[in-house]
Amino acid sequence: MGKEPDKTKKIFGTDGVRGRANKSPMTVETALALGRAAGKIFRFHEGKHRVVIGKDTRLSCYMFENALIAGLCSMGVDTLMVGPLPTPGVAFITRAYRADAGIVISASHNPYYDNGIKFFSSEGFKLPDSWEHQMEQLISRNDFDDSLPDDGDIGKNFKITDADGRYIEFAKATFPRRLSLKNLTIALDCANGAGYKVAPLIFRELDAKVFIYGNNPDGLNINLNCGSLYPETVQKAVLEHRADIGIALDGDADRVIMTDENAQIVDGDTILAICARDMKRRGVLKGNKVVSTIMSNLGFIKAMEELDIEVIRAQVGDRYVIQDMLEHQANLGGEQSGHLIFLDHNTTGDGLVCALQVMRIMIETDSKLSDLASLVKKYPQVCVNVKVKAKPPFETMPNVLTLVAEVEKNLENAGRVLLRYSGTENICRVMVEGPKFKQVHQMANLIAEEIKKQIGNNEK
Repeated sequence: MGKEPDKTKKIFGTDGVRGRANKSPMTVETALALGRAAGKIFRFHEGKHRVVIGKDTRLSCYMFENALIAGLCSMGVDTLMVGPLPTPGVAFITRAYRADAGIVISASHNPYYDNGIKFFSSEGFKLPDSWEHQMEQLISRNDFDDSLPDDGDIGKNFKITDADGRYIEFAKATFPRRLSLKNLTIALDCANGAGYKVAPLIFRELDAKVFIYGNNPDGLNINLNCGSLYPETVQKAVLEHRADIGIALDGDADRVIMTDENAQIVDGDTILAICARDMKRRGVLKGNKVVSTIMSNLGFIKAMEELDIEVIRAQVGDRYVIQDMLEHQANLGGEQSGHLIFLDHNTTGDGLVCALQVMRIMIETDSKLSDLASLVKKYPQVCVNVKVKAKPPFETMPNVLTLVAEVEKNLENAGRVLLRYSGTENICRVMVEGPKFKQVHQMANLIAEEIKKQIGNNEK
């Protein structure tokens, strides 16, 4: 007899479970089941069991938080609520409390009506695919009854009141005690997200002059025309206040986009290059290598070549960057979108720690951010997003492949084309890079239109 087909329903994407809140898969029922599945897995191990739960500021976080707590407690696992806290803060608190795991309720840079649930291991790293698949199997089979605890062993929920303070001190400790931010003026955009409380305090306690935006969350305004996806807010603020640097976080503060004193955007590629050069200068860049992604600009690659720093290119997604960092024993990695991982400090992207590292470099080298950013000469790069109704392999769309081949021929080895599907949304991303902006803009739109004809979703 043949092997039984796997009827496990897949609910995890590239960054946990994510979708529109109150619609499958992001329902209260799913959150409850995830809590129970995680609880069953952790209770395989002996000893005290506890899980840290943090969130961002979107309205739907309340119901998912309560559902996860109910699921975990029903399986005999204690829960530690930290409230709104940056994703890297949850990873840190998970390690500090020696918890079995950490859970973050957030859809990162997405609008308020989306939400997500992602897990961290006891070491503060995102759970491996095998653990996620195990949870999916348990949920599909509703396989919990044999693991329900005795009446007196049901889990308890605790509110952790010092999580903000602990994370603030952790972040400040990554900045040298001998230095101060007293001579820097910062324009800070907290995206009305998880960093709205801790971010201003970190910079002010290090004596910076801070002008704050996006720090009045109401549950609906997270990432709304603010934060790292809308750097226009911080660009205007830098000019208005004559700031030395602009810092724009995303909804869960694990990524950052900066602007220099002239309000020019400094993205993750350039920040990564600045930090790589600095770490090599100080002799702390492990293996003389850095991990970026396939989206990294060719200008970044050339800058690293000139510095004789090896670049390892991972799949898009900070979990894949971290995987390659661990595999290649690198301690610095990041994405163009602003996820920067400093493994000497934290186990995940940390927008605030990243900003502190850049400002340390500015102070130690007596440089403006524009001077540091001149290290990378960017190639024009255009990315067009196409809403799709399905995600078939690109090999099954010969018209698209023919068009890509023509574009690559026209670029004459001075550029490239990259097609990929989003891991969290029904979107195909078309990226074209080359020496001339007008040329790559036209080419990207040509390919995008062909993809739209083939698999486009015209629903609004």
